[in-house]
Amino acid sequence: MIIDAKDLILGRVASYAAKQAMLGQKIDIVNAELSIITGQRLEIIKDYKRRFEMGIHTKGPFHYKMPDRFMRRAIRGMLPYKTHRGREAYEKIKCHLGIPDQFKSQKPQTIVKAHVDKVPHTKYITVKEICNEMGARLK
Repeated sequence: MIIDAKDLILGRVASYAAKQAMLGQKIDIVNAELSIITGQRLEIIKDYKRRFEMGIHTKGPFHYKMPDRFMRRAIRGMLPYKTHRGREAYEKIKCHLGIPDQFKSQKPQTIVKAHVDKVPHTKYITVKEICNEMGARLK
């Protein structure tokens, strides 16, 4: 299953992908950097900076700067990743920046319930912007 994450809410995509992976589906998420997180822009950036600075760089917790890994980490939070079944489901999930050549010929599906138009307010920030604030070098 290929999911296009453009203009989709990160948490809703993550829960949907986690549920499908637990059922045995292989999930590929494209345009991971274009998914969004709703809320006040400055509050979201402040929260993620606090999370990023926590812990020790050798022992964790580990948070990623690249949007594809950032999204995969969010999906991991929806899985029982410490169990055998959860680890197998987590391995079935792949996130990609943009649309890779192998998926260009296939039509990715979107999740209607996760689209930004379903949110009553329009305050949001993209994952790409958050990762740029954390120090990722994206164009």
